[in-house]
Amino acid sequence: MDKASRILTEISTVARDIEENYPELQKYLDETQDTLPEGANTNAKMDEKSLETYLNTLKEMIKKYEEEH
Repeated sequence: MDKASRILTEISTVARDIEENYPELQKYLDETQDTLPEGANTNAKMDEKSLETYLNTLKEMIKKYEEEH
């Protein structure tokens, strides 16, 4: 499994955790998505840096929520 696939798997796991355990945060999932590939769809590549940024944003959102509640 390549790095992008591993990151996507972890994103799915964290997103599912948010949906199941932090429903209050679910509304922010769409707002924080910056994982769309650049360029035309036929030439688009998965940008690992964007995926990592999105994953870290999700994790930070949970951490911040837990600290405040």
